[in-house]
Amino acid sequence: MGNSLLSILVLAGIAIFLILRLRSVLGTREGFEKPRAEFPDPEQTGRVRRDFEVIDGGVDHDIVDNVEAGSRAAENLAAIKRVEPSFSVTEFLSGARGAYEMILMAFEHDDLDSIKPFLSEDVYEAFASVVADRQAKGLTIDSQFVGLREIQIIDADLDRATDEAEIKIRFVGETTSVVRNAEGEVVEGDPKAVKRQKDIWTFARHLGSADPNWQLVATGA
Repeated sequence: MGNSLLSILVLAGIAIFLILRLRSVLGTREGFEKPRAEFPDPEQTGRVRRDFEVIDGGVDHDIVDNVEAGSRAAENLAAIKRVEPSFSVTEFLSGARGAYEMILMAFEHDDLDSIKPFLSEDVYEAFASVVADRQAKGLTIDSQFVGLREIQIIDADLDRATDEAEIKIRFVGETTSVVRNAEGEVVEGDPKAVKRQKDIWTFARHLGSADPNWQLVATGA
């Protein structure tokens, strides 16, 4: 009995000694210990780096999807973006599409006041002269916009001294149009015939200005 008790006490002492020894060597984890640092996944790291390189120094698809890479237009559109990073070629073309229909129909219907803010002084005066001549002859135009078949940037420019940007666009639109005299009689055109109209318009804007609107500064065909 005595020997058994003595053996148990000896074994217990050895066990306690070993536990204390292990604690001193391995340490313990407390609730406020810093979490174990996680190593980044190599594939994820490589993917992030490659994405950054594409964004930082790769091809700008907003430009090359709309004009030929390496062209004068592409280089000047990139220069416009450097001056005004928020500029988007795609968004500009979307706005130009709407502006073409709005300006063209307002001109045909003698409603220049509604589009005056979007016209340069020279263009407004040229449009006003044509409208005044029509009105003096008692002529009116009944026109409808059918759709836009083509819109293409053909040139872009940036004046580095003034930060004035110009973008030239070729439009191919479809309309129906008839000219009526003072009595309402059709003197030209066919209300059922769709005609194709080609225009080259140049829009300009001072980059960095508070006014986000581009103005029509030149027209041609």
